[in-house]
Amino acid sequence: MTAAGPEPGPAANGPQPEPAQGHGTRPRPGTAALLTFAAVCAALFAATALTVSLRNGTPLAAEQAAVRWSGAHQGEPSRSMAGALTATGSGPVPYLMAVLAGLLAGERARGRLRAVCCAVAVLAAGQAIRYGLMELLARPRPPAGDWTGSASGYAFPSGHATTSVLAAGILAWGIARRARPALARTWCAVLALWAAGVGLTRIYLGVHWPGDVLGGWFLAAGLLALALLLEPFALGRPGRS
Repeated sequence: MTAAGPEPGPAANGPQPEPAQGHGTRPRPGTAALLTFAAVCAALFAATALTVSLRNGTPLAAEQAAVRWSGAHQGEPSRSMAGALTATGSGPVPYLMAVLAGLLAGERARGRLRAVCCAVAVLAAGQAIRYGLMELLARPRPPAGDWTGSASGYAFPSGHATTSVLAAGILAWGIARRARPALARTWCAVLALWAAGVGLTRIYLGVHWPGDVLGGWFLAAGLLALALLLEPFALGRPGRS
């Protein structure tokens, strides 16, 4: 009769180290949830785009009323404030936000560079998709005589609305990877208000119909959900559902 050997302890089974994570690392939503959210946003965008297309770009009565109301309620300093806010929704500001997001999300120099490149690529791809859809649908803008801000190209979907939501979402992702939950939620709320404000200024300044802004929001939200599926690649980590 042989004596039984000692029971294998934790050391015999081998330690199972947890992967290193940043200070504010959050679990990514599941693939099914992200795909469902993206599908809902795509359906809302498609419904808005279909309405625009079937009407040959002619605005709904509610859209015309909103632009008329905005024109009748413009004055200083609200007009200058709207112009300053709308200017942050295009140009270098969104790309600086994407760079900051990558710096916050990445670990070490190589990881930060990878995250920055991915964040900027998502923003640039979203803008390219928006531009292609804008040219395809070719919706006219409100009458130029009513504009109190600068604009170019067709109306749908709004470039400022799309870009600001993309930039806000990307930066919120970077902050959520680094900051404590309470601070991350605060910044997410601030970024959401900023993006909403940029979109609303496009209506207030008379350069977009409300449907253009809604379309931009739906498009950007769906693209952000799809981009989150690539988070493991951006961070150089194995994917997890």
